[in-house]
Amino acid sequence: MLRWTSVVLVLLTVVTINVTAIPGARKATDPHDRQYPSPEPRALGSDPVYDTLEEESEYWRTSAQKSLEDHTALPKTDRRAKNVVFFIGDGMSLTTVAATRQYLGNENMSLSFEQFPYFGLTKTYCVNRQVADSACTATAYLSGVKINYAMLNVAASVKRTTCEYDHEATEFKGLLQWAQDAGKATGVVTNTRITHASPAGAYASSADRDWEDDSEVNADCPTTPEENKPKDIATQLVYGSVGKNLNVVMGCGRRHFLPRGVPDEDGRNGTRSDGVNLIDAWKEVHSGMGTAQYVSDKAGLLEAAKTKKLDYLLGLFDSSHCLYNLEIDDQQLGDRKPKLTEMVDAALSLLEDSEKGYVLFVEGGLIDTAHHSNRPRLSLEETNEFHKAIDLARKRTNVDDTLIVVSSDHSHTLMYNGYPTRGNDILGIGDVSDVDHLPYTTLSYANGEGFYQTYVDGNPAKRIDVSSYDFNNYRQRYLATVPLSSETHGGEDVGVYASGPGAHLFSGSTEQNVIPMLIAYAANIGEEFGWVTHDEHEDDNGDASMVSVSHLLLMCLALVGTFARQLYREA
Repeated sequence: MLRWTSVVLVLLTVVTINVTAIPGARKATDPHDRQYPSPEPRALGSDPVYDTLEEESEYWRTSAQKSLEDHTALPKTDRRAKNVVFFIGDGMSLTTVAATRQYLGNENMSLSFEQFPYFGLTKTYCVNRQVADSACTATAYLSGVKINYAMLNVAASVKRTTCEYDHEATEFKGLLQWAQDAGKATGVVTNTRITHASPAGAYASSADRDWEDDSEVNADCPTTPEENKPKDIATQLVYGSVGKNLNVVMGCGRRHFLPRGVPDEDGRNGTRSDGVNLIDAWKEVHSGMGTAQYVSDKAGLLEAAKTKKLDYLLGLFDSSHCLYNLEIDDQQLGDRKPKLTEMVDAALSLLEDSEKGYVLFVEGGLIDTAHHSNRPRLSLEETNEFHKAIDLARKRTNVDDTLIVVSSDHSHTLMYNGYPTRGNDILGIGDVSDVDHLPYTTLSYANGEGFYQTYVDGNPAKRIDVSSYDFNNYRQRYLATVPLSSETHGGEDVGVYASGPGAHLFSGSTEQNVIPMLIAYAANIGEEFGWVTHDEHEDDNGDASMVSVSHLLLMCLALVGTFARQLYREA
């Protein structure tokens, strides 16, 4: 028996030696010997591009010391914020931020909001999903409650598309309502449809984010009695308690405000089935509330902003989502279609003289839509515009009385990969595979329509040679591993950047629903939470004293308990 065992061992040894000697065969190696491909680039024949000062150790030590000095000099002011501008870059993952730096010229540059003194991370999941959508996240970062996927400001005890439920028991107020209750002016700006998930989270409650107009409600609730039928999101903007009191509303999505067969300013028909023209209804509602104006193009917007005399402004600039920046440039529509920076500038012009201050919510929404179609050039350019809008807001406001918070609702599956040399085009080829010897791009996606431009005939064993890509075409889709009609969101944490009074509260890792509580606390609004102070002086310049952070945490814990009882008492 021992002799046969010895023979088998000898044969196995011979076979192993012969297999490893086969030309072209992979060598059997210890997995710890090589855990990653060689970082030596195979695709790029050029030298890295960078400042030669970076080769000196003293350069990095000096810059690090300067950064340390800047951080230690940061004040932690107890001053309350008179004004708040809250920016959300929809789908702006940390990878998107990093790629945009290189898109703008250098890996070591910083976007405007990256220069803010305080930074943290926030967790983006919904109650019932690991990876969130823009509706449940909007509810979290605007109203302080995590709920179910694809729903707006309705408790998680209610399921999506529920047509009849106890609205009073399961819906709740949020940041814009708290600001209005405190007498502050309020506004919402977006470059998506104004009824889309993120902006809708500021003023609407809906058991389905898709109920943007009545035709969509009717499709999901055909047997619900008319008197019990949910109000669509566009209707809530015009007649809702928060929506009708918004001083500034800018975005796109005219189709949800116009009846079927009624064309908008660009000749595109509305989609409402109730025959109601909500643009006309908005004018009528606000005619009795103050001076109000509706605008539909850039010229009208700039003229309205110049007057600074309007109490209410509604600006709708396209039928569906607004055009991408690169589309506006390519189609030479810059004289008609405003970009995000221009909308923010106009909004601040109309809000900045408010006696008790203002709260403005701004969404850079097209970062997300471009990622969904696997088109990174579009997304990085939208992130660039978002960065410009934030820079404008910080420069034209006072850091002593205006808190600016920047975050994202969720990430995307964008990957920044390979070992490209410094200075390499972020939208170009990153390297060549050492397995199939074909090039791959520095940026790619985990899934999406780009799959069909990644593999020959959809065969994952055979990749397309991407050197044939037109990298200058902003509609070029990039590599994607899994075929999907639309690329998905990602589930990792996103950044939070803050500058101004109370900015130090936004450091560390938090749940996304904590963000509006911190904003409300810093702005001295949300009286029901117990932290609002009332100073006897008419103008304290924002110096109303802030309670201690430990007191704030105790109040937040109490608030969480209150919300928990409210949300689940019907469960």
